[in-house]
Amino acid sequence: MSTKIMRKGMDLTEGPVFKNLLLYAVPFIFTNILQLFFHAADVAVVGIFVGDDAVAAVGANGALTTLFVNLFVALSTGANIVLSKYVGAKNVDMARKTVGTSLLLALISGCVLLAIGVPCAGLFLTIMDCDLEIVEAARTYLRIYFLGAPIMMIYNFSASILRATGDTKRPLIFLTIGGVVNVVLNVFFVVVCNLSVAGVAIATVISNFISAFLCVLVLVSGKDDYAKLQFKYFRIYKDQLKSILKIGIPTAIQSLAFSLSNVLIQSTVNGFGKVGTSANTAAAQIDGIIYTVGNAVSNSCMSFVGQNVGARKPERIKKGIKSAILLTLMLQFALAVIFLIFAPVLLGVFLDNPEAIRMATTRLAILGLPYFLCGFMEIFSYSIRAMGKPVISMIVGILGSVVFRVVWMEVTFAIWPFFHVIFISYMASWIFTDTILLFMIIKTYKKVKNMMENNQLDYSK
Repeated sequence: MSTKIMRKGMDLTEGPVFKNLLLYAVPFIFTNILQLFFHAADVAVVGIFVGDDAVAAVGANGALTTLFVNLFVALSTGANIVLSKYVGAKNVDMARKTVGTSLLLALISGCVLLAIGVPCAGLFLTIMDCDLEIVEAARTYLRIYFLGAPIMMIYNFSASILRATGDTKRPLIFLTIGGVVNVVLNVFFVVVCNLSVAGVAIATVISNFISAFLCVLVLVSGKDDYAKLQFKYFRIYKDQLKSILKIGIPTAIQSLAFSLSNVLIQSTVNGFGKVGTSANTAAAQIDGIIYTVGNAVSNSCMSFVGQNVGARKPERIKKGIKSAILLTLMLQFALAVIFLIFAPVLLGVFLDNPEAIRMATTRLAILGLPYFLCGFMEIFSYSIRAMGKPVISMIVGILGSVVFRVVWMEVTFAIWPFFHVIFISYMASWIFTDTILLFMIIKTYKKVKNMMENNQLDYSK
């Protein structure tokens, strides 16, 4: 192991906990918000220059693309946790093996996603009961989106690698560059080339390529010993792959189940016609910001916990989780209040149908204020994974956020089939899941702390 280690990212195993977590999380938060903004730009451009049907076409497959993409991106969560532990233990050789394995796994995952998504796009939309008036446009968008899957996977894995080393700034910079290109190309392809939803899909693929290229360029340049990609390491290492899959597969299963419940909800929303679909799509652009802030904090907490598991510092793990809870509560609640105050103006950017605006406002009101409960849920879940117990996280997540919601839709919505009843299921499931996860994270932490004290965890070798 090298005695002089060069690193560009933050060392999350030293220094003030809340301050370091905040400094690490802020670029991550802006990265997630920008991702939403650039997707919202897709929706806004087609909404302004094409119409509400185009908005519905882009939004109708949102839950579906999330399902498939998150299924494979979940593997990058495994890569992040494994790498962060080696970074915390200052094990350069094992870190580089993890980087090489992760990027090759990203390429394979993207190709599989392409092979599934492109030919089956129409079938998926039929299963989701997509409105016949928008199904052709939705299928076109979906096929182009999946054509760019290998590029998308490489970016997600590369960004995850950089974050595991403590670097959240460069992924933000690279996403910003790609995103600006995306907005410019959206207008060019839709307004000048008259390509409608196909244009925004093509712009998305091109912008992902730019961001992915810049991330890989940084890894190849080797400015950070932990994240350096060398050709000799660009292969599958059995131990690294096993460790990544041990975390990634349960995470992927949980993500798949979670996304399936969202597809069920999206299908129910589609039953309210294109007005309901466009309303749901527009509201998601706004309350998605509240979610993504909490998601950035929970992912930051995951890397924080991972590095300190590798460094064998249990007290910092506890302080990191508490700091993440406080940060999530402050940020998500404040954003919810602001968005609820300006809801009519914000929704008017995407919609011009009064009924659609009313329905979108209803969704925003129900999900907004209690969104910090979702943030708590992800902090608990991600921290449990980082402490080496992904199966526990998976089981609780499926029971709370999937089974609970399915039962809700089959029972409660069947009795009261109203638009607002669909979204109350989220708040109820967050409360249920948080209660179970709180008990599980306390139990998991005590077990990991005991293993550290008895020298049973060592990632420095």
